[in-house]
Amino acid sequence: MNPIFKSFIGCVIFLSSSLTWNAFAQSNEKIKAELQRQFGPQIQIKSISPAPLPGLFEVVANNSVIYTDSQAKFLFQGSIVDLKTGNNLTEMREEELNRIKFSDLPIQDSIKVVRGDGSRKLAVFTDPNCGYCKNLEKTFVNMDNVTIYNFLMPILSADSSAKSKAIWCAQDPTKTWLNWMLHNQSPPSNKSDCVNPLDKNLALAKKLGINGTPAIFFVDGHRIPGAASKDAIEKKLAELSKKS
Repeated sequence: MNPIFKSFIGCVIFLSSSLTWNAFAQSNEKIKAELQRQFGPQIQIKSISPAPLPGLFEVVANNSVIYTDSQAKFLFQGSIVDLKTGNNLTEMREEELNRIKFSDLPIQDSIKVVRGDGSRKLAVFTDPNCGYCKNLEKTFVNMDNVTIYNFLMPILSADSSAKSKAIWCAQDPTKTWLNWMLHNQSPPSNKSDCVNPLDKNLALAKKLGINGTPAIFFVDGHRIPGAASKDAIEKKLAELSKKS
C-alpha cells in the first residue's frame, strides 16, 4: 500500500474514533444533566454507558442500575435478561458494582461472634431493633464454623443508637449483643458514653451504599441484602470453600 495513502487511512480512523468518542461523551453529559434536572440532588450518578440492549443507556445511580434513552426522556427500571444464556444482566451488573473488598473492612469496629472453629467469615451491617436482623442472628445459631463481624448501624430510631452504644460499651459486648438479639435481654445502661465506632460505621455504610439492615458480606465481596435463609448463606459459603 502507498505509504501516503496508508497514513491517510490511519488519520481517518483516528478522526472517526475521536468524533465517536466526543459524541458519546456529549451524549453522556446530556443524559446526566437531564436526569439531574428531573430528580435533583437525590440522584447520585456514578456512570453512564451503552446498555446491552441497543438504543438504551445504562445509568449507575445510587448504587443501582437504571436505563434511559439518549435524550433521557424515558426511564426504565427492571432487568435485562439474555434469553440465550438465561443470565439476568442487570442483576449481574449490580452485583459487580456492589462488590466490596472484604479485607478493607475495619473489623476492629465490629462485634465479633465465633461459632465452632470460625473458619468461614461473614460481615453483617445490623441494627439492634431490626426484626430481620434478629431473625438472621437466630439463623447463625444453627450454623457451625463461622465468624460473624457485626457492624452496628443504628438507623431505625434514637433507641437503636442508645442500644448500640450500651451494647458496645458493655463489659462483654459479644455476650450482651447475643443476649439482646436472641433473648431480648436489655443491655446494661452504664458506660454507654464510652468511645464507640457508630458514626464511623454509618459513614462506611453510606460509602458502601447500604440503605437497610441487615446487609451480609462474604469474603469475595459479594453482598446479600436482607435476612437471607440458612440455605442461601450455606450455598454461598460452600461455593467459596471450593474456590479456596
